[in-house]
Amino acid sequence: MARKKILFLTGDFAEDYETMVPFQMLQMVGHEVHAVCPGKAAGDKVITAIHDFEGDQTYSEKRGHYFVLNASFADVKPADYDALAIAGGRAPEYLRLDRKVIELVQHFFSAGKPVAAVCHAIQILTAADVVRGKKLTAYPAVGPEVTQAGGHYEHVNIDEAVTDGLLVTAPAWPAHPQWIAAFLKVLGTRIEP
Repeated sequence: MARKKILFLTGDFAEDYETMVPFQMLQMVGHEVHAVCPGKAAGDKVITAIHDFEGDQTYSEKRGHYFVLNASFADVKPADYDALAIAGGRAPEYLRLDRKVIELVQHFFSAGKPVAAVCHAIQILTAADVVRGKKLTAYPAVGPEVTQAGGHYEHVNIDEAVTDGLLVTAPAWPAHPQWIAAFLKVLGTRIEP
């Protein structure tokens, strides 16, 4: 397997599982993963939020864990990375306001590199104007944004993922097995028994 260098974008109040699980799983299979957040450096922490589905009309939110970043956002050169992964939760709502975040995302799409986004992370993709004509999914409340941005929103079960070329999306953390497996496939990662 060719080891890939993956940029992982997260931030304060990103969803806990959507930060911890992909970061650790991508490392587990041998990839180099740099977790970054605008305005923060390697060794700084972000606080996550735990979103759960408890039968209410929307998810509930509780304070999560501290997650230590292992790279500095200011040092990121997108050309140095093979792929991008973006955590969901509330962080994308404000991360999409950062011009450098938008430029990073646009680089990965224009360079034809794999991108994985989960849940509300798709808000960053719509803000970057990179979903036009693409088939993707997101947390259902983000579906109208996908449509307004010219994407083809796919309503799938919460534990399913959608792949369109090099773009892999999922509605929320229950889809991790499918979402991460699909991203590994797009990356060309093979796991041998």
